[in-house]
Amino acid sequence: MVIPIGPLPALPQRPASAHKGTFGTSLIVGGSRGMSGAAILAGLAALRGGSGLVFVAIPESVYPIVAAAEPSYLTIPLNEDSDGQLTMTSLPVIQKQLDRCTAAGIGPGLGESHSLDQLVASLYSETPQPLVVDADALNSLARQPEVIGQHNGPRILTPHPGEMSRLVQTTTRDVQENRESLAKVFAREHNCIVVLKGQGTVVSDGEQLFINTTGNSGMATGGAGDVLTGLITSLLAQGMRPFEAAQLAVYIHGKAGDLAAEHYGKHGLIASDLPMYVAMAQKDLET
Repeated sequence: MVIPIGPLPALPQRPASAHKGTFGTSLIVGGSRGMSGAAILAGLAALRGGSGLVFVAIPESVYPIVAAAEPSYLTIPLNEDSDGQLTMTSLPVIQKQLDRCTAAGIGPGLGESHSLDQLVASLYSETPQPLVVDADALNSLARQPEVIGQHNGPRILTPHPGEMSRLVQTTTRDVQENRESLAKVFAREHNCIVVLKGQGTVVSDGEQLFINTTGNSGMATGGAGDVLTGLITSLLAQGMRPFEAAQLAVYIHGKAGDLAAEHYGKHGLIASDLPMYVAMAQKDLET
């Protein structure tokens, strides 16, 4: 049973006297050779979500691609292995950058390796700032489940059904048949917030439960989840409480997809359409 939790939370205020520092600093950690687009999409969404500054930390080989894609975010090249993936040696640079940030997101396009598992575990367990965990970072946590409940700050996990099945060690079918209960129990047991994506995206902190009503099948396309990661990170960076940031981001993300589908149709919608429509969806919520 879904317990009503009231109206959507309001967007962060934009005082006339504000400067970029007023609206927080986001850090996106992701990307790898062949998957630079995921980090780009998350960075763009963090910008469109209203974060005052956005940093995108990526392997040095994809640095020129990511830096050239958007002049409005800042880029941080990091050490990589022979496959073009980040390594544990990047941890000190990321931690130093985190000291300047108010929220972070990790996972889009990250790839998989033993060194990345170590990096994800360290950042997940030690980062005091709110951290959004998506994509390959979720798969990394599924390989080391003892880490999931051990963390030093707010954590928002954003699995699609396949990733959720790996986290709870069941089938995707079982996840789809028990979306609300699985999300709520997992969030309570691991003291985190779960955003279980899909039709009627479920957001739960173990007590509250929100079922989203926006979005459409045109959003079932590669990269749409990376946009959501950047948007949640952005709202967290601006000081929203974690559950409310996740709830509002999911709604805006789906609304952006609905607006994009009105323009392009569901068949032609792609993930890179979404950041601009994120801006338009938020415009409708501004007060």
